[in-house]
Amino acid sequence: MTQQIKQQPLTEQRNNKSQHLDRLSVHEIVTLMNEEDQTVALSVREALPQISIAIEAVVRAMKLGGRLYYIGAGTSGRLGVLDASECPPTFGVDTDLVNGLIAGGEKAIRAAIENAEDNAEAGARTIADIVREGDVVVGITANGAAPYVIGAIQEANRMGVTTIGISCNQDTPLSSTVQFPIEVLVGPEVITGSTRLKAGTAQKMVLNMISSTAMIQLGKVYGNLMVNMRATNKKLRERAIRVIQEATGADEETARRIGSEAKGDARVAILMIMFGISQQKAAGMLVLAQDHFGEAVKLLEQSRI
Repeated sequence: MTQQIKQQPLTEQRNNKSQHLDRLSVHEIVTLMNEEDQTVALSVREALPQISIAIEAVVRAMKLGGRLYYIGAGTSGRLGVLDASECPPTFGVDTDLVNGLIAGGEKAIRAAIENAEDNAEAGARTIADIVREGDVVVGITANGAAPYVIGAIQEANRMGVTTIGISCNQDTPLSSTVQFPIEVLVGPEVITGSTRLKAGTAQKMVLNMISSTAMIQLGKVYGNLMVNMRATNKKLRERAIRVIQEATGADEETARRIGSEAKGDARVAILMIMFGISQQKAAGMLVLAQDHFGEAVKLLEQSRI
């Protein structure tokens, strides 16, 4: 009698298109992977209503001084750490505004830590030790059931903070635990169960949306320009000059000169050029606008009337 295999979550099921993967040529493998990857963006699109609602909650919290915490295990945890680490240089925000937490600690970023994702108590302790009232906790787990993440979310709920979940299966334990569930149904992986593939790509796309949209809403972007970036190396210093030029129409010489007077702060330089004001007044206006560049522009425009 043939034994029936228990129905697995979508991310753990076999992909019919790749059942003979080991017999394919290199070109056939990468073609198949590319075809499957093309479905990820469509899966994310289906989840846009959930994603939008969750981001609105993040923005509300941040405007009141809240911080954002991603927490996950394995690939999901590493993706959270990656997204968090890129926010300070890209948007010029404090390093503790967006944070990435991973089961097993920093060592787990580079190497798998056995059983770390199975420890719900460790997830709860991590949140209890770090998170405070007004923060947001985003649990990330492809299968939607990692105990470490569930434990963390349960503790966050107990503390009364906003909770969001990102998973790639339907009706997951994570979704039933968080206030704002996001489910991106990417389907079976090319390599069965290897959720660093389509599921990982989907999670990265969602994290990009969360952090980038929140920063835009907080005034860290002007038009589509990274005006709040930190020019910490030669490449970024040159990029800052181009940002000043794009925003103001100034020539390169002027952009470099005013950028130097602005002490490398592209926002200050742009305001100086746009409104013909001093470095001190431009910097002060940003303080008055609570670091929201668009609001600073509005205030200066109103002062002209």
